[in-house]
Amino acid sequence: MILLAALLMSIFGLLLLLLLVVYSRKQVNKIDISRILRRQHIVDAKFKKADTKTLVERLYGIVQEIAKPLVDRRIFEGLDLKLKQADIQIAGAEFFIIILFVVLVTGILMYMLTINFLFSVVTCWGIPLFAWILILLRIQKRKASFTEQLGDCLVTVANALRAGYSFQQAMEVIAKEMEPPISQEFSRTFTDVKMGITLERALEQMNQRVDSADFSLVVTAVLIQREVGGNLAQILDSISETIIERIRMKREIHALTAQGRMSAMVLLALPFAMGIFMYFANPDQFMILFEDSFGQIAVIVAIVLNIIGFIIIRRIVDIEV
Repeated sequence: MILLAALLMSIFGLLLLLLLVVYSRKQVNKIDISRILRRQHIVDAKFKKADTKTLVERLYGIVQEIAKPLVDRRIFEGLDLKLKQADIQIAGAEFFIIILFVVLVTGILMYMLTINFLFSVVTCWGIPLFAWILILLRIQKRKASFTEQLGDCLVTVANALRAGYSFQQAMEVIAKEMEPPISQEFSRTFTDVKMGITLERALEQMNQRVDSADFSLVVTAVLIQREVGGNLAQILDSISETIIERIRMKREIHALTAQGRMSAMVLLALPFAMGIFMYFANPDQFMILFEDSFGQIAVIVAIVLNIIGFIIIRRIVDIEV
């Protein structure tokens, strides 16, 4: 019963976290532009938040007020960057406050249901850990999608340059014509340039958000061309051919290592699936693992060994191209 309550409370906490994060994403443009305007000490009434009505809006409004003194603190710069890479358009301080709020609510409800402090703490720690894993997975997925689009993007930019467009105009074409996530990143960079940021600085910020070795090569080529001159369209054609060939090789490697990756997923999920089955089949015998000291040690050792095996398999099948 305690494990079931812990599972339900974990699901509740994650749903509450996702609800607040999804609502906050509606404020994408307002957050980015209003932050720039605040730094330039410009006040614009249209960026002021209107009175909220729903419970989620009120909760997010409270989060914004609490996080306001922390938004520009350097301690949250790393979290800000990770959230941008995951396309979660809220400040790192706001995300931290949301996580803290969800952990407190879930922990209190969990303790009220089970009167067990240990399970309440375990449940609370599971929420930020799971949220961080989701962020990392979203970053990885978004980076892979960006790399898949990059070859076609460079071909489009090169053709636009040959047609007489400037590089900034070619960026605007990408922002309008291509699909996310590459259109989102070029649109954000183009907006930064229009707001007064230099093209070099805007491209460097985009490179940090994307965190792609392929795009880093593109940024380096563009910056060098702006310094010393040259045929940028021809350079981008060469880079696009290299990137397209690397993507083809990655797909072949991905297909060849599919069995190893599936083995790692089964290795990670099987003990937890067996644990759930044993809990419902024979709960008295299963709870010995958590009530007896030797059982607790066995569970910890099993989890550690399971994670080590998963990491080793992933390292074997993770081939860099």
